[in-house]
Amino acid sequence: MSAALDAETRDRLIAALPRLRRFCRGLVGRADEADDLAQAVCERALRHIGQWHRDTAMEPWLFRIARTVWIDRLRALRVRLVHANETRHSGMRAETDGGEAHAVDRLSLAEVDRAMRALPPEQREVIVLVTIEQFSYAEAAALLEVPVGTIMSRLSRGRMALRRLAGVAAAGEPPAPDTAGNAGCAP
Repeated sequence: MSAALDAETRDRLIAALPRLRRFCRGLVGRADEADDLAQAVCERALRHIGQWHRDTAMEPWLFRIARTVWIDRLRALRVRLVHANETRHSGMRAETDGGEAHAVDRLSLAEVDRAMRALPPEQREVIVLVTIEQFSYAEAAALLEVPVGTIMSRLSRGRMALRRLAGVAAAGEPPAPDTAGNAGCAP
């Protein structure tokens, strides 16, 4: 550890854990993987606590670490999958699924989770930051190091995808047909 962990820093880290876990859950989609990611983030944060500026909020710093660790893991997984494909000549694919709180009244929690994981990672992380963690567009843009317009675009596309997955019509669109009581989900 590059700097001593004083009581105030420890308390701020502990207070940030619930939001960090939610953010990690939003990124990876599964509770067990989210807990692993949150633990890796805490370990890295403690190792590099001297890089955090005490006069700033801790959550954005932790979220940036989480995003970096998550991307590193995705890249490593991609490399392993490519290697496995080359050695086995098989068509292995990483599984992705997902959902948003907007559709909770139409979907069960499991369906929301599946819908959320189905989103591209860029849309999923913006929805988690803006909708769940309630970051402003500017805060999310700073955290992800993209323009505010990119945040707005990803959020809009993600919300449209979630509505489509949930069978919820946007304003001016006819509602998706309910197939045998499946709340608009494909059979």
